[in-house]
Formats: sequence, C-alpha cells, structure tokens
Amino acid sequence: MSDRRRSDNKEDFPWWLIAVGLTALYLGIEVARSEIYAQIMTTLWRGAGVTVFVTLVSFFAASALGLLLALGAGSKWLVLRQTCRFYVEVVRGVPIIVLLLYVAFVLAPALVDLRNWLGGALGLEDIRTRQFPLLWRAILALMIAYSAFLAEVFRAGLQAVPEGQVEAAKALGLSGWQRFRLVVFPQAIRTVLPPLGNDFVSLVKDSSLVSVLGVLDITQLGKVTAASNFRYFETYNMVALIYLGMTISLSLALRGLERHLRRKQEHR
Repeated sequence: MSDRRRSDNKEDFPWWLIAVGLTALYLGIEVARSEIYAQIMTTLWRGAGVTVFVTLVSFFAASALGLLLALGAGSKWLVLRQTCRFYVEVVRGVPIIVLLLYVAFVLAPALVDLRNWLGGALGLEDIRTRQFPLLWRAILALMIAYSAFLAEVFRAGLQAVPEGQVEAAKALGLSGWQRFRLVVFPQAIRTVLPPLGNDFVSLVKDSSLVSVLGVLDITQLGKVTAASNFRYFETYNMVALIYLGMTISLSLALRGLERHLRRKQEHR
C-alpha cells in the first residue's frame, strides 16, 4: 500500500510547474538582459493595476449578485424564482464580448437617460453619456456576465447542504437569516470554493476583453506598444507572461487554501 502511495505521489509531482517556472526564469533573464524587453515590460506593467482592479471589483460585485440570484432561484415565490432563472439563462447564452459591447453602447446610455430623467424630477443637472467612464462600463458588463455563472455555483452549494441540518436549525428556533448565516452559508461556501476559484481565474483572463473598449489594461497597452514598435513577438511574449504569472499564482494560492480548509475540517 505504501509503495502504491509513493507511486501516486511521483505521478502527481507538478512537473508542469517546473516547466512553467523554467520558462518564466528564461523570460525573466531575457527581460533583464534585453533593453527592448525591459521597455515593453515597463509599459505593460502600468496596465497591471487596471487589470487587477477590473478583476477584483467585477468578481466581488458578481459574487454578491450571483448569491442573491441563487437565493432568489430557491425562493418560495414563483415570480421571483422565474425572474432569476430568466436572468441567468439569458445572460449565460450571450457571449461575453457581445454583452460587453451591449452594456457599453446600449445599456450605459440608457442608464444615463434614466438618471437624467430622475434627476430632472429632483432638480439635478443632466450628465452626458461620455461622462460614464468606459472602465466602469466594462466592470458593469463583466459583473453581469459572471453573476449568472456564479449564481449556478452558489445554487449548487446551497442545495448541497443536508436538509436535516436546516430542519434541526428550525427546531432550535433559529430565524431564516440565522439559519442561512450560521448553518447553510458556511457549509455551502466550502463546497463552492473550488469552482469559485476557477471562475476568479477565468475572470482574470476575460478581463482582457475590456481592451475592445480602449481601457488601458495589459492587453490594450500590448496592442498599442506592438503597433508602435513592431516588436510583436517580444510584446505578446510579455503580455502572455504577465497573464500566465497572475493566473498560475492565483491557482496555486487557491489550491493551498483548499488544502488548508480540508485539513481544518478533518481535525474537527
């Protein structure tokens, strides 16, 4: 049995991570040695903050909305259930880049018109559509897109909580909010953590789509840099390296968190 375990451990050794690390080391040396690579990396690094900001704000907003949609889909009220299902199915059926363009050039102007209409009743000064920053239009689009996917993740986690535990909480006299906060949600979040992590990593990559709106993230700066210096090979090597470093670091951190929570659960 121990031999078999050792064999499995050898098979599970992350050789892929060593390969990625060596590739990153080689490119890091090239960046240090090459003036061209160093200039490109300096330019692209300015977009890393925008990428991180878009990803974090979009993900946490989408998570909050997705959780509300999941709760609504399990509601006892038919209209609320059907409304949440309608939202999830429609949004999941639209490609993210189409949704991004729709939100940026259709929904955003509509929201500005609505704000001006309400503002007129309140005596507020009108604003123009161009005053709605493209960065926030992109964040709104990503939030809408990912909230539908995260709603299904949360719904699966909530349904995985044994009904007996909910009934026991009711028997103890806990209110609906207390049952959710103390019994249902802590168990559901442990169940959905791996798929939540996967969606977070996916959002890091999908945040590159905001470049179609001209938002100066890593991808957009890469396009601008390559168009000006004609060093497409070097530029897109750096773009890929930055995204790869971000996604692999996140994946490893999430795996470590999963192992920590698993060990913590086993010791209870």
